[in-house]
Amino acid sequence: MKISFFVPGKAAPGGSKKGFVHRHTGRVIITDDAKGNRDWKSRVAVFAKEAYQGEPLKGPLEVEFAFYVPWLKGHFGTGRNAGRLKANAPRWPVVRPDTTKLIRSTEDALKGICWADDAQIVRQTGIKEYGTLTGVRITIWTMEDDR
Repeated sequence: MKISFFVPGKAAPGGSKKGFVHRHTGRVIITDDAKGNRDWKSRVAVFAKEAYQGEPLKGPLEVEFAFYVPWLKGHFGTGRNAGRLKANAPRWPVVRPDTTKLIRSTEDALKGICWADDAQIVRQTGIKEYGTLTGVRITIWTMEDDR
């Protein structure tokens, strides 16, 4: 089985998790330390629910995340060259946020929709490149035990 969909928008990274004990209940509360990723996770969830309506997948999964980030203003020419990439514009976005953090927030948004737990992901690919349409292409495959 293969599920593939695109989520438009500016991907937000997932941060480290922060835990603390609630002073009244004594329960441990875990929060995401990243700022501004709540909207991104909500957006991912909406598009995932549109692309896949079944029960969360079971068993081992392979997932590919292809993130497209916007070209920087300085990568383009000016004047009559406005809108054209400069010859020295970098091919790859070696700038923050890093691919791993983008994957982290996006994975979290898919829990309970496409899979029950992130631990089901046994093979994963993450790509980050420049694009005119920003967002992420998510492709999920179920894996067979072919032994």
